[in-house]
Amino acid sequence: MDKLIIEGGVPLRGAVRISGSKNAALPILFASILPDEPVTFLNVPNLRDIHTTVRLLNILGCETECSDGAAHTRPGALNPEAPYDLVKTMRASVLCLGPLLARLGKAKVALPGGCAIGARPVDLHIAALEKMGAKFELEGGYIYGTCRGLRGAHIHFDFPTVGGTENLLMAAVLAKGETVLENAAREPEVVDLAQFLVRCGADIEGQGTSVIRIRGVKELHGCTYPIMADRIEAGTFIAAAAITGGELLLKQCPVEGMDAVLTKFADMGIEMIQEGENLRVACEGQLQAVDVTTQPYPGFPTDLQAQTMALMCVALGTSTMKETIFENRFMHVQELTRLGADIRLSGNTAIVRGGVEFKGAPVMASDLRASASLVLAGLAADGVTEIQRIYHLDRGYERIEDKLRPLGARIVRVKE
Repeated sequence: MDKLIIEGGVPLRGAVRISGSKNAALPILFASILPDEPVTFLNVPNLRDIHTTVRLLNILGCETECSDGAAHTRPGALNPEAPYDLVKTMRASVLCLGPLLARLGKAKVALPGGCAIGARPVDLHIAALEKMGAKFELEGGYIYGTCRGLRGAHIHFDFPTVGGTENLLMAAVLAKGETVLENAAREPEVVDLAQFLVRCGADIEGQGTSVIRIRGVKELHGCTYPIMADRIEAGTFIAAAAITGGELLLKQCPVEGMDAVLTKFADMGIEMIQEGENLRVACEGQLQAVDVTTQPYPGFPTDLQAQTMALMCVALGTSTMKETIFENRFMHVQELTRLGADIRLSGNTAIVRGGVEFKGAPVMASDLRASASLVLAGLAADGVTEIQRIYHLDRGYERIEDKLRPLGARIVRVKE
């Protein structure tokens, strides 16, 4: 198992290219089950979750290979079973449910983490697919789904679920008739999936709004499609520049999908100037306190909550972070406290008393975005920070130490 050792206190300077989006690439790769022809994807990030998805696609019979930022898929004899050994490592694996039902009329997909349906948002996927004619049984930790051809339906989500919207988009493109998704997720990654499906011949309108209309077609063809840049990685590097008092040029930064983030960061005193497809970021003065509430897009993303909290710790004044998406996403608070943070939790709100100076210490990553917040704190800390269990980090960031080191960061990866 690897760990990161960071000697902090160095302002980051230079240019860094933003990688392809993990949250866009995963559903789009699963959508390659749908076309009858080969598909090529560009700007594919080199991440643990991507490799897991490639392995799963090959098990499902969609021949896939990935190298040098590109992925190539070829249709084959499809297998309807997504085994637990892979699904347990990546909750997004449930996104193969819709495409398998659309192509085969059956699917056997392990429940993410082996939990009952009611314990995860996957119950929203199931209820919506049932309206399209699918039938489900739960047995032995697996979802068994069958249908005699999906048909269009009018579906209203109680919550704008990203995964549910993506699963239904993929199921509906080959269904008979029209499907309407109301209160659909509006995230840029959902739009990227819809645009890929349209490139393959799907008939979709309204992506990016709360109402999406899909008119089913008989078949989809192949294409070459570039994955959008990762707005969460971009936000993380903006925070890295700010927390170290540095200046960075973020190449291929997806500014259009980051309004809520850029507004809050500007309120904190971070200077950002768009230069074509790039974003120049600098922070020479003292960061200021700010109040943030995570919300579905176009609100502030929960995936940048932990990183922003690291900024709040060093900002002047008292900030609040209210988490409305996930009930258990403050696990990084305890580890930030080990580095010197002053944070008090009250229900789903963290009250952050800023102005602290982080001090290096050994810490342990609890999840993907928590890992990123600890890296940020370590970059700003006085002394050496040792971050254990960074396999979480590798699920969402391409060897982050290799991107940070050319910018001046004193960071190394070592075996524990």
